[in-house]
Amino acid sequence: METNFNSMQLGDPSIARADEILRRCVHCGLCTATCPTYVLTGDERDSPRGRIYLMKQMFETRDVPASTVHHIDRCLSCLGCMTACPSGVDYMHLVDLARTRIEQRGHRSPNKNTMRMFLSRVLPYPSRFKAMLILGWFARPFRDVIGKLGMKRIAAALDLVPKDALKLKILRPRSAYNPKRPQPKRVAIMLGCVQEVLAPQINRAAIRLLRRHGVDVMVVKDEGCCGALSHHLGRDEEARAHARRNIDALTAVMRERLLDAIIPTASGCGTMLKDYGSLLERDHGYAERAEYVGGLARDATEFLNEISLNPPVMWTGLKVAYHSACSLGHGQKLEELPRQLLEQAGYTLTEIPEGHLCCGSAGTYNIIEPELSAELRDRKVKNIESIAPDVIVTGNIGCMTQIKAGTDIPIVHTVELLDWATGGPCPPALSKMRNRAHPIEALVEMAKASAKEKALAD
Repeated sequence: METNFNSMQLGDPSIARADEILRRCVHCGLCTATCPTYVLTGDERDSPRGRIYLMKQMFETRDVPASTVHHIDRCLSCLGCMTACPSGVDYMHLVDLARTRIEQRGHRSPNKNTMRMFLSRVLPYPSRFKAMLILGWFARPFRDVIGKLGMKRIAAALDLVPKDALKLKILRPRSAYNPKRPQPKRVAIMLGCVQEVLAPQINRAAIRLLRRHGVDVMVVKDEGCCGALSHHLGRDEEARAHARRNIDALTAVMRERLLDAIIPTASGCGTMLKDYGSLLERDHGYAERAEYVGGLARDATEFLNEISLNPPVMWTGLKVAYHSACSLGHGQKLEELPRQLLEQAGYTLTEIPEGHLCCGSAGTYNIIEPELSAELRDRKVKNIESIAPDVIVTGNIGCMTQIKAGTDIPIVHTVELLDWATGGPCPPALSKMRNRAHPIEALVEMAKASAKEKALAD
């Protein structure tokens, strides 16, 4: 793509970076079929190709038209376009640069600005988030009235409030290691700000699973939000502040003993953590440490594959629908690995039709763009229900919350199933299916006995 930036503009590092990315796009259009919003609307401006053109105009002219803001805001950052792109266009960083520019110079309605500020001030902080869930639980009976009054984003947020919100507790797990008998591998686990409130059982399952594989697991005292929520809202300095805090906290842990990996159990956090080097590349006080910390980041399945998954000790025969979170499949290029580990653990996986399309969660997207998000959720749920699985599995809390709002099929995290298969407890969401689990040893003995009886009969 031809660009028209003058030398003064190219003196701005963000413009120079945008120019470099824009020039790689050949406008072939292969990305359009993978773009969820374009699939729904058919509007070229809601496709990666159309958005790239709008971003090019915005950066060149320094003008931020309302139409550009509208169509960039409707992007989920699912990154399916990057997987499809034959030219290697770095759409992820281009749209991040655009969102920062929009936040600085663009105009949104007061309602939208208030909602975005509210989300950035609440979701990254577990105590605040829990308080809002409790308020939301009391407001749920008035959801339809709120929607009719035109407060669609608030109504959409109420749809996501869990029915057991009053019972939620923030129970921070402890580090799992014995200082007198240190294990060969040592990792830090990132708890996740939203996940710590909504599904703390995921972190417990991850810790059990790692300890069972001979790994010391550290819970970092001052760890906080990874910064992804603020970053995707265009609030770049907030995102950097979150990243700096985590780098300082992780550096403190590594002074005692170096880490072999940093493991986020929410794939959205993993994608962000791996990008810390880019986020803080011009921060002289943090650039090198950010690159180092980002290099240590591993998805739980990625790390388990590196150290080899233990053989399963029980078998269930459950029919599993694996939903590949966009941040894991497209953002981290870990599309097949979780599937392979689940199959190694003895589960039977079934492909979801249109599995490449986003579920519509995308961080805060299901609150900011509720109509498109609901369409994508309903489409995803319809495709999942068409294959009638016993359980849905994914690696991201956002996807779990989004899909759960549209179906009664139980949904669990990948590490919960791997933990169960290798000796852990049954995931809480699957308690009614507990009796379908059978020890592998018992099955082997039954098979031997059956073979012996058959041999005697012959």
